[in-house]
Amino acid sequence: MVKNLGANNTILNSFLAEIRCVKVQEDSMRFRRNMERLGEIFAYEISKTLDYKTVDVHTPLGEASMSVVSEQPVLGTILRAGLPLHQGVLNYFDRSENAFISAFRRHYKDGSFEIKIDYMSSPVLNDRVMILVDPMLATGQSMVLTIKEILANHGKPKHIHIVSAIASSEGVDYVKRHMGGVQYTIWTAAIDDELTAQAYIVPGLGDACDLAYGTKTCE
Repeated sequence: MVKNLGANNTILNSFLAEIRCVKVQEDSMRFRRNMERLGEIFAYEISKTLDYKTVDVHTPLGEASMSVVSEQPVLGTILRAGLPLHQGVLNYFDRSENAFISAFRRHYKDGSFEIKIDYMSSPVLNDRVMILVDPMLATGQSMVLTIKEILANHGKPKHIHIVSAIASSEGVDYVKRHMGGVQYTIWTAAIDDELTAQAYIVPGLGDACDLAYGTKTCE
């Protein structure tokens, strides 16, 4: 299932417009904050899909029966680009356990690249709901490799919510083809149709990692 929140007219699209805008991108703090805002909106929408229980809350004047999330999801992010979006989700699921994945593109002189998973730190994920955050779902390869790493070494979640600010049509299709028997939902604010030869989404927004934290050297 794919949920494109940008298909509806909401304040989310104002934040997305600023994230895409080259002029606003000159302010890295603003870029990070807008990513965080998107994360908060995604968290709110995902919260509608979770299981709830009723608890009695003591107020100064009596008791109130309230519905609360019965189990906090596990929040995971692909470093380092995913951190601002992850923080937005964490702002709402603030008692959640967290997982962190070190993944990178290894570039070669002929212009090609491959994606490597370096390291993953995570709680046990068997029968847990997981929210997995990466700001750009470009080729989809990083996400699929991450999920394979999860299944091989950290257990099988009962549902994975994949959250990306912008996805490509190709990336969405790639994820759909390689998820196997895992229950999942893709959440995004936009689906763009084109990828460059270097696997950047067009029109996209550029390099989310560099825009948030500064340029880096490539291996």
